[in-house]
Amino acid sequence: MSNHSNKNKISAVVISYNEERNMARCIESLIDVVDEIIVVDSFSTDQTKEICEKYNVRFYQHDWLGYSKTKNYANSLAKYDWILSLDSDEALSDELAQSLIHEKQNLNGNSYIFNRKANYCGQWINHCGWYPDKKIRLWKKDIAAWEGNIHEELIFKTKEETNSLNGDILHYSYYSISEHISQTNKFTDIAAEQMLSQNKKVSLLKLFFSPIAKFTSSYFFRLGFLDGFYGFVICVLSANASFLKYSKLRQLTRTRNKSE
Repeated sequence: MSNHSNKNKISAVVISYNEERNMARCIESLIDVVDEIIVVDSFSTDQTKEICEKYNVRFYQHDWLGYSKTKNYANSLAKYDWILSLDSDEALSDELAQSLIHEKQNLNGNSYIFNRKANYCGQWINHCGWYPDKKIRLWKKDIAAWEGNIHEELIFKTKEETNSLNGDILHYSYYSISEHISQTNKFTDIAAEQMLSQNKKVSLLKLFFSPIAKFTSSYFFRLGFLDGFYGFVICVLSANASFLKYSKLRQLTRTRNKSE
């Protein structure tokens, strides 16, 4: 861990569940940068716990509360004023790690935004609307909290004063196309339920045109074709996610209407 004497100390916070293939890389990218690493694990059944115990991290096990609530619980355990939030399948690039080490001498504002680059089936993705996927991941502890079921976002209690640094968060997103399809299915279930609870409706016209618009935007306007085969796969599956989300919403709405 960093023994930085400056008062600007950073707590890295990571949540995990069955992340044995990613966890060591995540922790090792943080060790020389931050002043403590907290891992909150939702009772993994693989080797995640054993991997974490090889490192000097504060390891906790806690029931899964959903993305935002679990992350907020993990943040509450932090000892220091600044929180650096990473997911288990993410790591700091060497450039970003060096930028952070340098910046720790004088942290400015109250938050930092980073570019995030995805590794998809072993290939770095530079387009498709996936890069630069800007995320605020470093902030003063008490001024923000996570909200939302999926694609959770930080909500600030005070005015956001955001800086940026060179380098990327490296996101090892999917190791196979099957994984992407499985995750899409899970996320679109949650998204459809969320829209139903907000009484949102979708027309057949939107159901038809939304996936087409999504593919056109990702593949042509956002240059997904420059990412080759996997760029095409990502854009097709993004369009499919749009179709699934709205199809599931229509099905849920019909089911609810029949039961009323």
